[in-house]
Amino acid sequence: MMAEMTYRQAGDYQIPEIGIRIEPEPLGKWGRMRRAYLQENRPMLYSDLVLSEKLYPHLLEIQQSAENRMAQMMQALQKTQPAPDKKSDQMGWVQHMNSLRAQAEEIVTAELITS
Repeated sequence: MMAEMTYRQAGDYQIPEIGIRIEPEPLGKWGRMRRAYLQENRPMLYSDLVLSEKLYPHLLEIQQSAENRMAQMMQALQKTQPAPDKKSDQMGWVQHMNSLRAQAEEIVTAELITS
């Protein structure tokens, strides 16, 4: 099922109007990272997704999956590597939580963004 194409006149040429039609909500960090990865490393897949108008739904799916995976990873990492007491060692707690977040982001990037 091909969507009907519309064209615009540019001099002697008919140019198809191609683009993403609807973006109901802005993309988050993970959706933007996936789009950048596709543009730079998988240009054929990126072009195919744009032309078939499946890019934005794909990016939204990646965004939601990455957010869910991050939440799961943070919970699992906090159970296996408990943080120091926040009241007595605030800087240590912040360092620990930043370390866990970096670990989780690295895993999510490898699993969802660059796969």
